[in-house]
Amino acid sequence: MTPKTQPERMFGVVVVGVGRAGSVRIRDLQSPELPSSPLKLIGFISRRELGNINEAKQISLQDALSSTEVDIAYICSENTSHEEYIRQFLNAGKHVLVEYPMTLSLASAQELLKIAEEKGKILHEEHIELLTEDFAFLKNEVSGKELIEGTLHFTGGPFEKERFGFLAYSSIARLSWLVSLFGELAFISATLEEQKENQYLKMTANLETLDKRPLTWIEERGPGLKRERHINFLFESGRLESIPPPTQGYKNIFLRDQDIFVKKLLGQMSTEDLAKEKKRILHCLGIADEIQKSCQHP
Repeated sequence: MTPKTQPERMFGVVVVGVGRAGSVRIRDLQSPELPSSPLKLIGFISRRELGNINEAKQISLQDALSSTEVDIAYICSENTSHEEYIRQFLNAGKHVLVEYPMTLSLASAQELLKIAEEKGKILHEEHIELLTEDFAFLKNEVSGKELIEGTLHFTGGPFEKERFGFLAYSSIARLSWLVSLFGELAFISATLEEQKENQYLKMTANLETLDKRPLTWIEERGPGLKRERHINFLFESGRLESIPPPTQGYKNIFLRDQDIFVKKLLGQMSTEDLAKEKKRILHCLGIADEIQKSCQHP
């Protein structure tokens, strides 16, 4: 019997935003390595007039919303626009894959997830940080150990709040790490140091595990700061202070995230796993809410 090279049902995809993540999504959707994928790229949406990108055509938002060819939207735009795009595509009867953070508040995420459920559509928030070698290493190292205290400190270049929202949301990947490694966390306190004239920001959030072990999450952004993660986890059995460099870089993590999305589309993910993922996403957004409130109204 000749093996199938095309699935029976094809889903048309439009990519919204063609920055770094959007460009990777377009590339992956056009990859010849995916002959059995049920996804077909219809085009992309951008505020800039770009014409075609690697034979992918630019289409308008209204055309994408009304097109019967488009079943799915990949939202890869700046964070501040995520909520409105998700709402428009869900209400137009489309499935949605969105780069993290889904939204810039817990309440809006809950509302959008409810709309998706009512419409019978998938709303998938990408979390490639949980698919990296770095995280796999940490997950293995942490397993079975009793935490005493820990710190996760991320540094990076200047941060554009106008495009990306409050730091706790735009950096929710780090919070996802902590929750995935140590379980649900309680918010204790948070501070934000800002030097606008120097483009410098430092957010420090004090958290606690369910068994009252302190965890500190620090995001530090400014000119000259390298994009790096620094860890310091003290366990009863010893201290963990470094992550080995990945052997494969970050190869195919967007494709792996897309595979998870496709499983949801095809009903191949268990209700237990779906519920666990949703709980983690909303828990992290809830903590981000509390951090923002604490920093803005100390």
